[in-house]
Amino acid sequence: MLSKIDLSKFEKKMMIRQIGYKDIKDIIALQKICFPGMDPWTKDQLESHLEEFPEGQICVEYDGEIIGSCSSLIVNFDEYDDRHTWDDITDEGYITNHNPDGYNLYGIEVMVHPEYRGMKIGNRLYEARKDLAQRLNLKSIIIGGRIPFYHKYEKDMSPREYVEQVISHKLYDPVLSFQLMNGFTLMRINPNYLPDDLASNKYATLMEWNNIDYRAKTKRHYKTAFPVRICVVQYMMKQINSFDEFAKQVEYYTDVASDAGSDFAVFPEIFTTQLMSFLDEKIPSKAIQKLTEYTEQYIQLFTELAVRYNVNIIGGSHFVEEEEGKIYNIAYLFRRDGTIEKQYKIHITPNERKWWGITRGDKVRVFDTDCGRIAIQICYDIEFPELARIATDQGAKIIFTPFCTEDRQGYLRVRYCAQARAVENQIYTVIAGTVGNLPQTENMDIQYAQSAIFAPSDFEFERDGIVGECNPNIEMVIIGDVDLEILRRQRQNGTVRQLKDRRPDIYQISYKE
Repeated sequence: MLSKIDLSKFEKKMMIRQIGYKDIKDIIALQKICFPGMDPWTKDQLESHLEEFPEGQICVEYDGEIIGSCSSLIVNFDEYDDRHTWDDITDEGYITNHNPDGYNLYGIEVMVHPEYRGMKIGNRLYEARKDLAQRLNLKSIIIGGRIPFYHKYEKDMSPREYVEQVISHKLYDPVLSFQLMNGFTLMRINPNYLPDDLASNKYATLMEWNNIDYRAKTKRHYKTAFPVRICVVQYMMKQINSFDEFAKQVEYYTDVASDAGSDFAVFPEIFTTQLMSFLDEKIPSKAIQKLTEYTEQYIQLFTELAVRYNVNIIGGSHFVEEEEGKIYNIAYLFRRDGTIEKQYKIHITPNERKWWGITRGDKVRVFDTDCGRIAIQICYDIEFPELARIATDQGAKIIFTPFCTEDRQGYLRVRYCAQARAVENQIYTVIAGTVGNLPQTENMDIQYAQSAIFAPSDFEFERDGIVGECNPNIEMVIIGDVDLEILRRQRQNGTVRQLKDRRPDIYQISYKE
């Protein structure tokens, strides 16, 4: 009589799943095995994939080991030149150009461990991609495929002749033949697609699979413009007698921004220190402690104004006590849907340490809004180029910088650095500062500012890279329009392309969260 068989001893489970952060090390190791001699993904690139489009990052796990994977992003393919390169379509491998409203799923890599080829792993990954395209109602899947056997024939035939031979089944290519078997059709052949793909002699076949279940949606369309209107408040610091007086001034400017149809109203750094003018406390550290007691009123005021006036508000910044004895300089984003985000000031000036004992924040954040992704970098933080680059790599298109400076030299440091960040990162930057004086308030007695909106310096943008600027040292607002679609086009085809032309092979920024 046979004893009962323990079937679990024979089980080796295969599953197709979404890649997670814990898999990054294994994915890099797998790529080195699959594509020796080619540069593998970096940890930063894979983390960016998961931040931008986690659904498009898929792997096959067999008996607890990752043996295959594929990576994708969504694009409007009509926006790219037919002769695009792999770097163009992947934004140097970071896929920060991923467009959730696009029409096409673009596959940027498929790999299968050599020891497991013949087990239909590639087919499973391709089917997973097709399922994703159907689920997201995408028009097609496009891939730039390698032709790794072409190097054997390059002396005897052109890439076009080689591809025709493979299509007619007279030659076999492990990638192109596989793609044809999976229902992909040839669109064209791209030269210089992947510089380190020497086996393909840098050529790639542009292939497409059409989703026959695709249903057009009228709300999806090609954007010719993506205007965002910004109202910058150059706020006058003057004696007041109550929080209600402060609230009335703030509401007035929010109303001005709303009447102009602004998407954002931007207030300056620590402009809530105006409340200290009636707190009757001469010792700066104690005055700051008293100021933090107004945090809830401040948050409630701006939350209500953002919703009531239908405008996203960068609420300047405010001193907040979050732990016993620890006070932070925090900038809040009050969205017009009633939700709130916050960014801590990361670099604290010697003045803030000396007079107020402010504690440093430690995280660069990027926020989603109904006008794209934005970042807030408070005053001194804009003078550290690494922060703006990190925010840009995380998808920010606008960096808002509330600032407070007491003299022209300090103001110019903020201005020059904000303009430099706009050029370096091909983004818009916005600076909003305080003017006026608070004679009875220690360490906040004088102010200097000329608030402004800056653009990258190129033909499609405003002359001198200045969208608009206030007159120096007077209370006023400026209202300016920036266009995120122009920004996207310039990143692709501008006179210079700082983001595309970076050299991560010789330098990079390492961000420690």
